[in-house]
Amino acid sequence: MAILTRSARTDRGPVAPAAGSAAPQGSSSTLVLVAALLAFFVISLDGSVVNVALPAISHSLSGSMADLQWIVDGYTLMFAAFMLSAGTFSDRIGASRAYAWGLAAFTVASLACGVAPNLGTLIGARMVQGGAAALMVPASLALIRQNYNDPGKRARAIAIWTAAGSVAVAVGPVIGGMLTSGLSWRAVFYLNLPVGAIGLALLTRIAPSARRAAPVDLLGQLSVVAALAGLTYAVIEGGRAGWGSTNVLGTLVLAAVAAVVFVFTQSRREHPMVPLSVFKSRTVLVCLAAGFTINAVFYGAIFVLGMYFQQVRGASPVSTGAMFIPMCALISIVNMAGVKLAARRGAWLPMTIGQLVMAGGSLLMLTVSSHTAYLIPVLLLVPIGLGGGFAVPSLTAAILENVDAERAGTAAAVLNTSRQVGSCIAVAAFGAMIADTAHFRHGMDTSFVISVVMLLATALTTAFLLPRPARSAD
Repeated sequence: MAILTRSARTDRGPVAPAAGSAAPQGSSSTLVLVAALLAFFVISLDGSVVNVALPAISHSLSGSMADLQWIVDGYTLMFAAFMLSAGTFSDRIGASRAYAWGLAAFTVASLACGVAPNLGTLIGARMVQGGAAALMVPASLALIRQNYNDPGKRARAIAIWTAAGSVAVAVGPVIGGMLTSGLSWRAVFYLNLPVGAIGLALLTRIAPSARRAAPVDLLGQLSVVAALAGLTYAVIEGGRAGWGSTNVLGTLVLAAVAAVVFVFTQSRREHPMVPLSVFKSRTVLVCLAAGFTINAVFYGAIFVLGMYFQQVRGASPVSTGAMFIPMCALISIVNMAGVKLAARRGAWLPMTIGQLVMAGGSLLMLTVSSHTAYLIPVLLLVPIGLGGGFAVPSLTAAILENVDAERAGTAAAVLNTSRQVGSCIAVAAFGAMIADTAHFRHGMDTSFVISVVMLLATALTTAFLLPRPARSAD
């Protein structure tokens, strides 16, 4: 993919072209990695820590299932919608600055969530959190890409970064349960405040990243938000009011129109937010599909089983959180194992194995009922978590290796948008399936059947379409 770069000048003086081949002067690669993974940890934590607190929030603020879905999806929706322009914005002002701005906004929004007096305020603050998180993720990956020039060291750094997020996602329900039971559901948001302060302090010791001229595509951004918001609303409302309702059909039409507008504007702009040429790469397309599916299954399972443990089995928040401990115990270890296997055999192998392991765990979930011993679903969560943890680092590294360093932020944004859309749609769709408590078991089974089908499809695509590494001569 051809990359266009050019110099620019701002009120601060000359702006260096984004070479990406050397670390910003004065920065320690280790310090950059610590700062990047710390805030990424809290972003990922916030994506799952809230799940266990949902019944308590519903009781406190009188929320319906649709409200609970929006508490989760409001965050994920804005995360996905702003990820694309966040990558461009990160390139434009410099990854280190974008990261600092995003972390500051995320911390303030967390405080607003903690003091929210009603569901409207909480959902609104969650959306701000998601938008701020969107700015941080591509910036953090761009920092790693710019500060680690050796492919092997960069792959290990990405694995550590991914492991931090994976562990956060896995332990989120545990921490959420402990805080909700011991203090209040509001404490799950207050947890972000000290972490945000520490992250901002670390960022003051990192030299500013280089900037690259990158025009902001306002129409493209608005059309992405409209398309994703419309689709999410339609899925949630469809489960409540029926798929044939006027609101659902009208919203789906608006979402489709917005999607067409986005593609049209990207094809016409000289400097698009998402160059459509990136989708000509078979590797990129496979990674985007796999990322969507892995996130959909993982977050969908956490949402469904979090509700199952509390609403069907009557478990407390802290007990529910404890149910996820086995899943998180080995997840960071398999992150590194996947990277090592990819180094020897190529990214296709750990990605394929990981998705198949997730599919096996999802299939066995069909044996779970309202009378199944607690140990069974707890153990079946393990392959779902481990499979995702095994696949994701190789997936991330594979897509970044297919772009130049100057577009690292944009490439990371496209990948993470695909993953977050998967999470958002899964929570919306699976939540609609289990909304009727009288048919909870049927809805849960349907969600896991869909998960298995998706995983098998993307696993086969990965196995047959991702390139194999060239064998070195003896």
